[in-house]
Amino acid sequence: MLITRRVEFSASHCCAQASLSEAENRALYGEEANPRGHGHNYAVEVTLEGEPDAVTGMVYDLKQLKQVLNREVVEPMDHRFLNYEVPPFDRVVPTAENLAAEIWRRLEPHFAAGAARLRQVRVYESYEVFVDYMGATR
Repeated sequence: MLITRRVEFSASHCCAQASLSEAENRALYGEEANPRGHGHNYAVEVTLEGEPDAVTGMVYDLKQLKQVLNREVVEPMDHRFLNYEVPPFDRVVPTAENLAAEIWRRLEPHFAAGAARLRQVRVYESYEVFVDYMGATR
């Protein structure tokens, strides 16, 4: 069985490689390479997989999942300039793909030993664009 919880946060970023010129970054990332940055209203959906507990009937307590998401994702990223305020994005280009992988990295330890397993992280950069990440080993 799969369960999913959604959280939202707003953040700004700039997609650019430090080793490339401004022109090369613009050619690669387009408007996303604006050095002053630009913002998104991100939505993150986290899906867990498991069997419902015989006593509670739940795969995982969704209130508890919300607390984990707030602590690991929303609080450190909301209203931040990702490139300057949220490691590892001072070294890694904060694309939606890299953001999804980083959120997975932050969440995975919370589910590594439990009955519910982290199945997928979906990051919406906009209503039309999203990335699904299912872990490095799948």
